[in-house]
Amino acid sequence: MFKFKQFTIQQDRCAMKVGTDGVLLGAWCPIENQPFSVLDIGAGTGILSLILAQRSHAEQIDAIEVEGNAYEQCVENFENSQWNDRLFCFHVSLDDFMDDLEDEEYDLIVSNPPFYSEDYKTENEQRDLARFQDALPFEDLIEAASVLLSEYGVFAVIIPYKEEKKFIALAQECKLFPFKITRVKGTPTTEIKRSLIAFSFAKKAIDQNELVIETARHQYTEDYIALTRDFYLKM
Repeated sequence: MFKFKQFTIQQDRCAMKVGTDGVLLGAWCPIENQPFSVLDIGAGTGILSLILAQRSHAEQIDAIEVEGNAYEQCVENFENSQWNDRLFCFHVSLDDFMDDLEDEEYDLIVSNPPFYSEDYKTENEQRDLARFQDALPFEDLIEAASVLLSEYGVFAVIIPYKEEKKFIALAQECKLFPFKITRVKGTPTTEIKRSLIAFSFAKKAIDQNELVIETARHQYTEDYIALTRDFYLKM
């Protein structure tokens, strides 16, 4: 169990536990367009949807999760939250979700996609499904976002920094252009590890910056505290 200030995440049946990536994306994701409808692709525990329920006035927050145990856990976490009337999880693959939709559009689409593209697998199939890119290739994710996003909508992801150029190039093929990029480092001296990227259909100047999480073990930077203090209990 993982307690946040305004909600609790049960995660005993989820292969992918609550991690910094999900919290970062949820807290960072631009909501200036005041989304009415939100879609969380590959919801896992539901952490992203719950943070966005806390941050925004979105009335419709849909999440999709293909793995059975994670789906059940996500539903449980949604139902136990104060925003349960706005949150809904579908047990479905992205392809099937696309097939079933009737002209549905979302003002905000978020995803913390699986991203190990290396060729090895572990013995834990459930964890592999959560971790490996072949369960949700970037191409499929981007194409889906371009179809499901409303005209002035925002598509936001967190991905490994080494995948950033490829991801942006794929997005441009679908007429999605980055307007905000934050590159994340663990400490001031370590390499950039993650890229937070927000896309829209409009081409505009890119707001780029860097976020350092901590200066020493558990010594968090002011930027990181400012970003996450509304969520983490001890911030």
